[in-house]
Amino acid sequence: MTEQRNVWDNDAGIRDSALTVQGVLQAERLGQYLAASGNRYTHIFASDLQRAVKTAQALRSAQPAQDSPTLDLCQLPILREQDFGFYEGKPFYARQRDSSKSGKENHRSQHQDDPGFKDVESKESMTRRTDIFVGQYIKPLILQEISEQNTVVAVVSHGIILSHLWRSILRMFAKQTVALAPGLPVGGGGVTPLEYLGGWSNTGYLELDITASNVSVETEAKVEVMGSAVAAQYPVTTEGAEMIDLSLPPTIRMIIKTVNGKEHLTGLKRARGVGSSQFDEGQKKIESFFKKTKVG
Repeated sequence: MTEQRNVWDNDAGIRDSALTVQGVLQAERLGQYLAASGNRYTHIFASDLQRAVKTAQALRSAQPAQDSPTLDLCQLPILREQDFGFYEGKPFYARQRDSSKSGKENHRSQHQDDPGFKDVESKESMTRRTDIFVGQYIKPLILQEISEQNTVVAVVSHGIILSHLWRSILRMFAKQTVALAPGLPVGGGGVTPLEYLGGWSNTGYLELDITASNVSVETEAKVEVMGSAVAAQYPVTTEGAEMIDLSLPPTIRMIIKTVNGKEHLTGLKRARGVGSSQFDEGQKKIESFFKKTKVG
C-alpha cells in the first residue's frame, strides 16, 4: 500500500489518508499485471480505508469487462491498519541517547496515565481481528466453494496488519501441508520461519495456491494478500471469536508462490514533482490532451 505517511513521516494507522499520485500509478500497474497474468477474481476484500479501497478498485477495474460488473468489493473495518491511538498522524519520536527504549516507548511511559491518552493497538488485538476475518471469510470459501469452482480471492490491506493476516492464514494448515514454490528464497532451510516472510513493499503482494485433493477433480483456490458492496452485506461477528477453529483438513494444501511480488513496478518511474502529492480524482492524464489520429 502507498500511504501519505510515507511523505509526511507520520503514523497513518487508521487515519483515512488518501493514495498519492505515485500510489495510484502503482495500484493501476498492479491491477493490470495481475489481470494479464490470468487472475480472474471471484472475491475481493479490502480495508475500508480509502487507500486500500482505491487499490482494490484498481484490481477490479483491470478485470475483463465480462467479469467485473458482477464482482463485489467487500470493504471491512476489521482489515484496517493497526490503530496507533495517541500517535495517529504524529511524527516519529526520536530515541533518546541514554535509553534502550524507542522514542515512542519513552513517550508512552511518561504519558500513558494522562487524561485522554489512547495507547497503540496491541499485537493480540490485531491477531484477534485477522483470526476473525480468516475464520469467517477465508476458511468458509475454501471449505464450501473449492469443490464447485476455481475460487480466486484478493485481500487488500496494510503493511502491519498484513503480517498478522498471513500468520492467521498459515495457522489453518498443518506443517506438512505447506510448501514453497521452487526457487523461492524464504522460509526454507530452517533460517527464516514461515511465520515471518518479511514486510510488504507498496503494492507488493503475496500469492498462495490452495489445493484440495479430496474431491474427484482436483480444484484450486488462489488467495492473493495485497496490503463496492457495503460492509453490511458481509457482516463480521466478534462473538465467540476466541473459540474460532482455523484448522483445515489435512487434505487441503498450500503452496507459497510469490512473496512481496513487485514485478508490476518494473520500469515505473516516480512522477516528478507530484509523485508524493495526494491524488486528485479530477486530474487528467497527459494522454487526454492529445487527439488520437484516425487511421484510413
